[in-house]
Amino acid sequence: MPQAVISGTGLYQPPHIVTNEELVTAYNAYAEQQNALNADVIARGEAVAMVPSSVEFIEKASGIKQRYVVVKDGVLDPTRMRPKFQERGDDELSLMAEIAVEIQQALGAGGYGFDMNVACSSATFAIEQAVNAVRSGSVKCALVVNPEITSAHIEWKDRDCHFIFGDVCTATVIESADTATSPDQWEIVGTRLATQFSNAIRNNFGFINRSEDSDPLARDKTFRQEGRKVFKEVVPMAAAHIEAHLKSQGLEPTQMRRFWLHQANLGMNQLILKKLVGAEAGSEMAPLVLDTYANTSSAGSIIAFHEYHADLKPGDLGVICSFGAGYSIGSVIVRRK
Repeated sequence: MPQAVISGTGLYQPPHIVTNEELVTAYNAYAEQQNALNADVIARGEAVAMVPSSVEFIEKASGIKQRYVVVKDGVLDPTRMRPKFQERGDDELSLMAEIAVEIQQALGAGGYGFDMNVACSSATFAIEQAVNAVRSGSVKCALVVNPEITSAHIEWKDRDCHFIFGDVCTATVIESADTATSPDQWEIVGTRLATQFSNAIRNNFGFINRSEDSDPLARDKTFRQEGRKVFKEVVPMAAAHIEAHLKSQGLEPTQMRRFWLHQANLGMNQLILKKLVGAEAGSEMAPLVLDTYANTSSAGSIIAFHEYHADLKPGDLGVICSFGAGYSIGSVIVRRK
């Protein structure tokens, strides 16, 4: 059976940055505007006044300091509070396809010839699909692309989540080791997936909405979560998943040189690593890109791997792990060749 390796990664960084300071200024202006419009019902106790946000609140709650967005226009407008995308014709690429093609062309120029392309809402899930294709001999080289335009579904008007997401696109090249020529190769020791149903992270947007005569701009049509519940449930699930996956390969968490984890919350990642290795884990063991990119959904763990793997030596082991809505968890154990 052919051995599968990661032989390259790519990263598309959108052109615009939204800082926490900019975000707070826009949100607080919107909150003040809404409180003024609803002053009477608030005074009667029939509604609750919107609470202002702050940079300190955002950084303490998440560790995020900024985020990249494909389109900044509209995001910071207190009368709009969402990106202003241009509608595209039937003969044009979608926005997600456009950035995926851009990153594919960049990697293709590096000498890769892709037999299979996979675009997926979870990088680790798609990596397993590509690995299986390589190991079966059906393809020699596969490209996993993860375009994330999360700015379109975040609720910029909600203090509890207006800071969470950013846009990005990542790519991972999965090849057969016997044909890979890249000097930077990572043997894929094992992959493992898990799902457990949860309603704690969701939105209700979909094609049936118009038949329900529901408001397309209603709060439930954008991202929402029960944050404390997610934290409480996902941390032990992710830690147990990684530990069991390593054990199945005869490995222990303490043998790992690095963990490239999903980038959703700094405290969540720190607690997962504490459960795994029994001590506080710094950026050397679990690098953070959350502060710069925010939560980029499926792309976060791949951004971390892309930016923080060059210093590892042949034989060093690590785990790439994504987790989140669903709940779904995927892990990839890798060894530097």
